[in-house]
Amino acid sequence: MRERNADDRKTGAKLRTQIRAVIFDLDGVLCHTDEYHYQAWRKLAQRIGLPFDRKINSRLRGISRMDSLNIILGEKAGCYTAEEKRQLAEEKNQIYRKMLRQMTPQDLSREVKETLNALRAKGIKQAVGSSSRNTGFILERLGLADFFDAVADGTEITHSKPDPEVFLLAAKKLEVPPSQALVVEDAAAGIKAARAGGFHSAAVSEEARSAGADYFLEKISDVLYIL
Repeated sequence: MRERNADDRKTGAKLRTQIRAVIFDLDGVLCHTDEYHYQAWRKLAQRIGLPFDRKINSRLRGISRMDSLNIILGEKAGCYTAEEKRQLAEEKNQIYRKMLRQMTPQDLSREVKETLNALRAKGIKQAVGSSSRNTGFILERLGLADFFDAVADGTEITHSKPDPEVFLLAAKKLEVPPSQALVVEDAAAGIKAARAGGFHSAAVSEEARSAGADYFLEKISDVLYIL
C-alpha cells in the first residue's frame, strides 16, 4: 500500500485518525462478478450484431446498466426506442443473474473475509456503495446479506458514478460525514465519484489509481494500514 503523499507523515497520520467508515464498491472489489458482467454484455452484443471486447467493457466499469447499454449501442443508440432499450438491458440482466446463481460463500476470498472482520473488530463502520441493482442478490449469494452497517445500490439512486450520489447515500445511512469515510474502488468512475463527494479514496486497480485516488492498495487487506 502506498499513500499518494508518502513523504507527508503528519498528513497521513491525520487522515488515519479521521476515517471512521469504509465504503466498498462491490464488483471487482469485494468479489469478481465483473467477469460475469463482461460475459453477459458480450452475449447480448453478439446477438444483436454489435462489436464488443475488453476495451469497450473497460468503459462500463462503475456505471449504470442503461449507461453501459448506450455505450455498447454507440451510434445505433438512436435506432432503439426507450422500451426496446429497457428490454435489451433486462435481457442482459437475466443472463447476468443466471451466472450469479453459481456463486456461493466460497466465492468470497479468505483475505476479503478477514479484512471485513478486522475492520469490524476495530469498530470501523462498513457499507457497500454500488451502482448495481443486483447488489442485494450478490451479497446474499456471498453470505454477506446481514453483514454491513449499510448498503446503497442502483435501486436507490438516480445518477450513477462518477456522480457521488451512491456514496453520499451510504455515508448518510452510516451517519458519517464524507470527510471521515474511505471509499474503496476498482473503477476510475468510482474514484472520481468519491473525490466529487469529498471522500478519501483507495484504488485496487491501476485504472482507478490513475483517476487520482489518495491511496493505492496492492491487496484489499492494505486498507487496514490506512486505518
